[in-house]
Amino acid sequence: MSMMRAVVATAKHTHPLPRVVLTSLFLLIAVSIACTPSRSAGSPSLANINPAVVQSPAQTNKASAQEKPTCQLTLAGAPDIKGLRLGMTTEEVLALFPGSKDDAEVRASLSRPPSQFGVSGFLIRPAKYETKDKFEGINQITFSLLDGRVSNFTVGYNGPEYSHVDKFVAKFIEGTSLPAADQWEAYVGMDNSLKILKCADFEINVFIGGPGGNLNYVLVKDLEAEKKLKGRRDKARAKAPPPGM
Repeated sequence: MSMMRAVVATAKHTHPLPRVVLTSLFLLIAVSIACTPSRSAGSPSLANINPAVVQSPAQTNKASAQEKPTCQLTLAGAPDIKGLRLGMTTEEVLALFPGSKDDAEVRASLSRPPSQFGVSGFLIRPAKYETKDKFEGINQITFSLLDGRVSNFTVGYNGPEYSHVDKFVAKFIEGTSLPAADQWEAYVGMDNSLKILKCADFEINVFIGGPGGNLNYVLVKDLEAEKKLKGRRDKARAKAPPPGM
């Protein structure tokens, strides 16, 4: 404002300035005065320039979770347990247990036709067959098949008793390409007794429990087969008539 008064005073006591020049000067001064407080009051701070520099605890935790290694193994990398693996046929499984074809319990299960979705199953008790020494410590193995191939199987153990599931996982992964126990996910509410490893094409559950560890088990699942089965069930459900029809 003082600058404007000075220009006006100068114009009065010296040679008059052309109207165009005066107009330009007044406009320049007005813009300068208007912008000065705006810059001082409204200049963005460093934090406003880059607000993403400071992350909230939630963002930090999320980033940490994303950095955690994930299992990228395909079905070919699924574990082989005493010769048992996903994708085997019934005949291939029974060949590991000589005499199982003539077992009444096994034959009864195999005589039942698959479900409408192609699911079948049977149970093997290794102690009943001549290869029992190979399966020492295992009391039973339950097989579920989709279209005649093993889609998941559960190996039940007689023990031993572990103080934490990580110790069972460490024992189980010996000689495999599976990641260490600290990369497996603990099941919420059963952190010390159940851990899960989800890979690209398969999943493994390892559980400890029971007196002396007699409820310990390992469950191996084919995720592609599981997805296929779910698709069939969803399709059948969509075709089903509404209730009451």
